Amino acid sequence: MREFSGTWMRYSGDFWGGFAAMLVALPAAVAFGVTVYSAISPHYAAFGALAGILGATALGLIAPTFGGTDRLISAPCAPAAAVLAAFAIQLVSQGVQPIPVVLMMTVLGILTGLIQMLIGFLGVGRLIKYIPYPVVSGYLSGVGLIIIGSQLPKFAGAPAGISWLEVLIKPQHWDWRGLAIGAVTVVTMLVAPKVTKAVPGTIIGIAAGILTYAGIASTDPSMLELAGNTLVIGTLGATGEGYVELITDRWYQIGELKLSQVAGLVGSAITLAALLSIDTLKTCVVLDQMTRTRHDPNRELAAQGFANVVASTIGGMPGAGTMGASLVNLSSGAKTRISGIVEGVMALVVAMLLGAFVAWIPIATLSGVLIVVGLRMIDTDPLRFLESRSTVLDFSVVLAVVAVALLVGLIAASAVGVILSIILFLREQVGGNVVRRKSFVGQRSSTWYRPEEEMRILEQKGNSSVIFELQGSLFFGTTHQLYLTLEPELATTDYLILDMQRVQSVDVTAAHMLNLVRDVLSERGVPLLLSNVRESLPNGRNLREFLELAGLVSDGEKVIIMPTLEAAIEWVEDRLLGDLVKTEVQLPPLELHEIELFKGSKPDTLTDLKACMETRSCKAGETIFSRGDSGADLYLIRSGEVRIMGSVGGSARLCHIATYGRGEFFGGLAFLDRKPRGNDAIASTDLELYVLTQEKFSHLADAHKRIAFILVSQLARTLAIRLRHTDDELTLLQEN
Repeated sequence: MREFSGTWMRYSGDFWGGFAAMLVALPAAVAFGVTVYSAISPHYAAFGALAGILGATALGLIAPTFGGTDRLISAPCAPAAAVLAAFAIQLVSQGVQPIPVVLMMTVLGILTGLIQMLIGFLGVGRLIKYIPYPVVSGYLSGVGLIIIGSQLPKFAGAPAGISWLEVLIKPQHWDWRGLAIGAVTVVTMLVAPKVTKAVPGTIIGIAAGILTYAGIASTDPSMLELAGNTLVIGTLGATGEGYVELITDRWYQIGELKLSQVAGLVGSAITLAALLSIDTLKTCVVLDQMTRTRHDPNRELAAQGFANVVASTIGGMPGAGTMGASLVNLSSGAKTRISGIVEGVMALVVAMLLGAFVAWIPIATLSGVLIVVGLRMIDTDPLRFLESRSTVLDFSVVLAVVAVALLVGLIAASAVGVILSIILFLREQVGGNVVRRKSFVGQRSSTWYRPEEEMRILEQKGNSSVIFELQGSLFFGTTHQLYLTLEPELATTDYLILDMQRVQSVDVTAAHMLNLVRDVLSERGVPLLLSNVRESLPNGRNLREFLELAGLVSDGEKVIIMPTLEAAIEWVEDRLLGDLVKTEVQLPPLELHEIELFKGSKPDTLTDLKACMETRSCKAGETIFSRGDSGADLYLIRSGEVRIMGSVGGSARLCHIATYGRGEFFGGLAFLDRKPRGNDAIASTDLELYVLTQEKFSHLADAHKRIAFILVSQLARTLAIRLRHTDDELTLLQEN
């Protein structure tokens, strides 16, 4: 018993949601079916009612089973009724007999489902995720207002054919009985959740509406008659002699259709499939918005297509995920897709067994339920967009979607919203700056730590070499502005570096502009350097391959592609220094007095220091020390190169942060503060080193304080120069 109670508590919301959704979806499905089949012949109205019931049942059972979108209710809908009715009217006007018309509609429904399944399998449905929030918000509010407008005449008990505007301005059309029933339903729905959570407010509201109708009917005998009673749903018409025979016969007769007749249905099937798919996915997006969930559009389309194939095969109406019934389902406490299956089962059971009871449900009660749902759908959050001038245009998108939804239609509203959002996006992109930072080689440095003399030369000559760090999307909207930014430098700069690390995308127009920059520079013999040209952009494009196809091939003369910005700066530094940079292979290992740290010191002064040092050789690739090591040795490079690798953001991934060459030292910080190593040191080439251990330095300091003082002073001075240069770079980066 306890297990049953727990299961009921878990799924009670799905039961009540499915039941409430059925009360909304089933009468509509019957009405749609009658509308379509009445277009064939008035005698087929009963068959239309059954077609609506079977469609609601098949869609309710199959779509949630295979689709999996929680709370979505699938049933025959207005787009299907409109297309099928127009199709039937056209065939009848051409003199086609009723039975062939039924056959053609059956095939049309099956083709529609197959096309939807194909759309789902091809993955087209995922395009729905690119709909911007302002469009979703406007669509949500537009649907809410449309639901309210469509239900106002029924809520007021006005005669059929009266618009909501006429109802508002002409009280003579009101029926106080319908208003009273609808008002009680609305108030009960709003108050019920505050009183109890056990039964959804929708169900309590419907019950209150029925009781109110019964109370008024006790004083008005005309309300106790079903025939001609416009205040209640009325008979579902779920009967019809020969219906089973008609369904059986149609499958014998479908084989008689000509291939040309079936081919002629493809255009209508594509139209209907598109309408039903959009209707379904839009409903799914709204449910996602209201429940903070995420649906699988491709799976849902495939399931909806399969459900439509089955529904049409058994003679039912095709349909889609319907907004009104789905939102009633949601507001009634549904949590999972089981509610959709409950709706399908209840549609068949109620139509066949409880049709007489459903016939007495007041129309004003169902209208009241939908009006509350419509009010809850209106999204007021975008009103905050009016508080800032920067977001007023986003609010205009919401407003435009709502206006088009009310005046034209929901599909047109979605299209208008997406187009306006694209225009706003392009406007933002065009107005944005694709140059993140402009700097000069004299202000920046590569990972190569150079001697003080070379640093002075680079500071003097470096302003003739320009670095542009690009960002965002380089496309037709930003290309002209970028070229105007680069143009003043093309006639004067000695070297131009374009860093692409933060570039998100590049189109053909931008590639053509880069070719133009290359050509202008090459006329002066200046190469175009591109750095961080990635092989995988966020959009999946291989940027390097794309630029090569566009003509920007790294030829070492006109275009040079470097792996990193630091490598590009190093390449420029080497050219600016010219003869000062020599091939190290030809140079012998340095003696102690030739090391940059001790230049200017007398050889005799360094004799005792040299005696404390040991010489060490390392092979290329050998690790000299690692991060976290406790050693505090000082290393002076006699020949070769060392790469210093540091972690990024505390992660295990290492990046190249510095290179030290012949005449430089490394390990100075740990030597001075005696804390664990902060980085890794790896030999880039074969190395010859002088190594001074902390222990031997302590003995040296006790015996030769002057030598120790000179060493520490020179270390501190060099580290201060490096730190000052780094501080200048950080200040530059922060200012930009």
